[in-house]
Amino acid sequence: MNQETGTDPKVDAMLQGATSWRDEFALLRSIALGCGLTEELKWGQPCYAHEGKNIVLIHGFKEYCALLFFKGALLADPKGILVMQTENVQSARQARFTSLAQITRQRKALTACILDAIEVERAGLKVALRETSEFPTPEEFQVRLAQLPALRTAFDALTPGRQRAYLLHFAGAKQSKTRASRVENCMPLILDGLGLNDR
Repeated sequence: MNQETGTDPKVDAMLQGATSWRDEFALLRSIALGCGLTEELKWGQPCYAHEGKNIVLIHGFKEYCALLFFKGALLADPKGILVMQTENVQSARQARFTSLAQITRQRKALTACILDAIEVERAGLKVALRETSEFPTPEEFQVRLAQLPALRTAFDALTPGRQRAYLLHFAGAKQSKTRASRVENCMPLILDGLGLNDR
């Protein structure tokens, strides 16, 4: 960490190597640091925290770059700049941008959201997450759970987050054949006590 600037050399290197959104990333970084956040490279992306609690993350996609607010669902967002990445995201929200000019125009709104996010952390607020039982269990998985008691026991022993990841993965397939295939492919992982992304 550069004590003078508050920047992380790993983020410097990541930004220098960026092939797209470099200027946009630099401006988003400046806004985050201007709010007194500390910088660190996490999950390969610039992440900004307050007193060790993650506040925002900068990331880029093909069509846009974004500032992701970890607890965006709790923010006031009076300018309506935050969006849900997908319908299954419960806590995080993104501010999406397709140009440097767009970030410049929304700088005040972004700063207000960051300061609000810091207050959310200071207050210890948490997003009320849906229970795993509220997620649909595809029929193809229900059949296998009924046929194999060991699979039911292993699935029930997984953390709620791992259970939700499997349910979303199975349900994400449109055709029954694909759902059944996903279930079959994941059964060894579940029986080994592993999550979808633990391979």
